[in-house]
Order: sequence, then structure tokens, then C-alpha cells
Amino acid sequence: MNIKFTVPCLLGLEGLIAEELKAMDAQNVVAQNGRVDFEGDESILARANICSRYSERILIRMGEFHAETFEELFQGVKKLPWEQWIGEKDAFPVKGYSLDSKLFSVSDCQKIIKKAMVEHLKSKYGVNWFEETGTVYQIQFSIMKDTVTLFIDTTGAGLHKRGYRPVANSAPIKETIAAAMAELARVKHYHTLYDPTCGSGTILIEGAMKALNIAPGIRRSFSAERFENIPQTVWQQERMRAGDLVIRDADFKAYGSDIDFNALQIAQENARRAGVAMRIDFSKRDIKDFKRRSEKGTVICNPPYGERMLDIKNAEDIYRTMGKIFTPEKGWAYYIISPDEEFETCFGRRADKRRKLYNGMIKCQYYMYFK
Repeated sequence: MNIKFTVPCLLGLEGLIAEELKAMDAQNVVAQNGRVDFEGDESILARANICSRYSERILIRMGEFHAETFEELFQGVKKLPWEQWIGEKDAFPVKGYSLDSKLFSVSDCQKIIKKAMVEHLKSKYGVNWFEETGTVYQIQFSIMKDTVTLFIDTTGAGLHKRGYRPVANSAPIKETIAAAMAELARVKHYHTLYDPTCGSGTILIEGAMKALNIAPGIRRSFSAERFENIPQTVWQQERMRAGDLVIRDADFKAYGSDIDFNALQIAQENARRAGVAMRIDFSKRDIKDFKRRSEKGTVICNPPYGERMLDIKNAEDIYRTMGKIFTPEKGWAYYIISPDEEFETCFGRRADKRRKLYNGMIKCQYYMYFK
């Protein structure tokens, strides 16, 4: 079965997601602003959920049409082939959003979409009442500039929820962003990785998982595992495939430090849950006491900043300290994410490269020093 998919994503990650989907053998991959579209079969559906490091979720794209009135919305939804996925007893809750459109009431749109789906499924199953006690198919809609797009969510809890971080410190970085930072820093299986402001360890854990090629979703479940027309063997095969791709003889090593002992305890537990605890050493240390443990190394960090945990002055003092200890040396590279546009001034050097990334809703720059 050829299925059309959409991946909603954080701004700045579209290119990375498109490349990883192509590497998974997805077809007709097209990156757009805030989303990536692609096509594939049931195996690609499972593979994308299990293996994507940067995506938010994998959605089946049921259809797209123009609508400026509730009648146009009703008729457009009613025409879509919902019976291909949703059975007579299945549940199909509806949620979504509307931007810059004549149909701006989300609650009214939810009701119209639900009613149209019921009418369509009534005609297919010959029943007047849907008990909705079976498998849940979460329906999502997007209305942007009067263009309506309907989806079925295959993921459940967002893909950034890998399952290893039940508890985080007060200012965690999203797993998908941490994974993207590791990718942009070109972390490899033979690297030594450092994070001297590691908090609950997310950057180091994502770096280790990337270096060892551990699929981020291999230890969690997905809503589509309960979909009746996707055989369980598909999920079993894709998990086996992901397991076979793990690099077990890597030379990768990571070192994390922080001044918060409680955060370090959480980091150690998170690393254990992620299956990378043997690869990461954690220690309590102030950033000014940063210690190199190898001839070469890659430093990736998300230092505290004013909007997050500290006042601006303290944050900029940390940037100055980093500028002194992260000295340009052959074999060393430094990657720092910050929303502070004055970061380079405090750090004392212009970055070799910058890239805009969003950590949640916070617009940041990823400052890269590798020359």
C-alpha cells in the first residue's frame, strides 16, 4: 500500500528530516516550511516512527482541499476514504488548528469534521451509531489560508519522547533539537563528546545514540501498532532491522559535567534507560574547571541563559568563561546553542558558522566553532 505522509517539525530541522527519510528509503520526499511530506508503505511508516531523530510525529495525510464555508468543509471531509483505516467500532477523536482562514473557530471545525466522517462511515458500514470502543485513530486537521489538510496520527506521544527521560531538570532541551545539534556537529562513532553544562544529559545521550546508531524509538510504542491493517510483523521486522544497525564496537566516549548534583543523578539514570550509560562519564564540576580527557574532542552545550535559569549578567559571564576555556586547537570543535544575539561578543570570537534553531518556542542560534 502506498501511503502519503506528513512530518510536522520544528523550524530549522526540515532539511535534516528530509535527508534522514531519504536514507530510510522513503519516496517523493519534499521539505516545506515546518513540515516534510513523503510517501511509502507500512514498513516505512514503522521505520520512520522508530528511527527518526528529528521529527515530531508521523501523520498519514488523508487529503487536502480548499474550504471557506462549513458546507465546503463538510463535503470535503465526507469525500475522503476514511474506511481505508477506520473500522466500524474504532474511535476517531478530532483536533487541530486554523490560521489565517475564514473558518477560524476550531471547536466548530472539529464538530463539522466529526459529523462529516460519521456520515461517510455510515454509508460504508450501514450503521447509524458508532460506539467508538475499538482502536483510537487520532484525527488531526490543519486549516491554513483556507486550505484544509486532514491527517491520522500514527505516533501517539510525540517522537521527542524517547522514553528515557521520565524526569528532567528545570530547563531541558528537547530531544529532537539535541539530536539535530549532534548531527550538525557531525558526531561519529569514533568521537569523544563533551558537555560541561549537561543538566539531565540529553545532548550527551542523543549524541551517544547517534554515534552508536541506536534508533531513538526502539524502546517505545506507537499508536499505529494498534492499527488493524498494519501487521504486527511489520513492527517486529523494523525493530529487528534497527537493532541490526547498531554499532556495537564503536570507540565513542562522552563526558558530562554540571554544578547541579541532582541533575547529574537524573542524567545518569536517563543514560541507563537509553542504554548508553557505559559510554558516558558524569561528574560535578563548574564550567570554569572544564577538563579535557582526550587529545581531540567535540563540545556541544546548551549553557544557562537569561530567559531560562539565570539573569542576563550571569549568563554572559558564563559565555566569557567559555570563550577563555574553549580555545581554538587542532582536533577540537565547539558547538553552543543560545538565544542571546550578543553571544559572540561575550564569547570573544565570531562563529565559523551559525544556524537558526528553535528550542521549543525559543528562537536560538547554533554557534559553531570548528576551525
